[in-house]
Amino acid sequence: MSDNVVETTQLAKVYRRGKVLVPALNGVDITVKKGEMVGIVGPSGSGKTTLLNLIGGLDYPTRGRVLVDGTDLSGLGEQDLADYRLKKVGFIFQFYNLIPTLSALENVLLPMSLARVPNKEREDRAWILLKMVGIEARAHHMPDELSGGEQQRVAVARALANEPAVILADEPTGDLDSKSARRLMEILKSIQKDRKTTFALVTHDPIVLAGCDRIYALRDGKVVQELTSKELEDVLLSDRYNRALDGIY
Repeated sequence: MSDNVVETTQLAKVYRRGKVLVPALNGVDITVKKGEMVGIVGPSGSGKTTLLNLIGGLDYPTRGRVLVDGTDLSGLGEQDLADYRLKKVGFIFQFYNLIPTLSALENVLLPMSLARVPNKEREDRAWILLKMVGIEARAHHMPDELSGGEQQRVAVARALANEPAVILADEPTGDLDSKSARRLMEILKSIQKDRKTTFALVTHDPIVLAGCDRIYALRDGKVVQELTSKELEDVLLSDRYNRALDGIY
């Protein structure tokens, strides 16, 4: 049995804009193993977010295959895809996407309510997750009463609520200052270690990249480079970092 939680095979996506066909992905093969944190980098328009959307079941590929935790997304209809998004994947977005009329606790409870988790289990799990991300003291605060870093920690707890096979994060530190970004990555690495959680993160932030086990670099819809943690460390520690990273991008 494969230890890959995520596997894409010759994944391609072409968008139609009027009469023009715009390729976003062109034959992308990636894997993410259980308990692994994989970064996805590349310039604007390289296909990073499209790749996450296809893995997350938010869009359909033009061709190719997405396999997540043994589920082949190509065989799923709309209702099955909705169920997949609810139970198999957790999403973390750059701008948090918390529901503004719900408290931090209620935001974490909502996915479990939709998944029909029993009330007692739902409450217990929500408090465990809020404590895990260090935000339990702010559980009854509304999103606009929380800092950006606190909101993103609530978003992490919400992403974990239904114990998904993989967490997908799109620029999770993009709206945070460096101190909050480092704190967030400490939390994600702790979750990865303690819960063997699997992550795929789109990022351009060196703070996030430094925590990844591997990275895939995309350009023009294709994987152009894969770096192991050791190779990535050499890049990040290099005093020629900017030039090296530009080479990756």
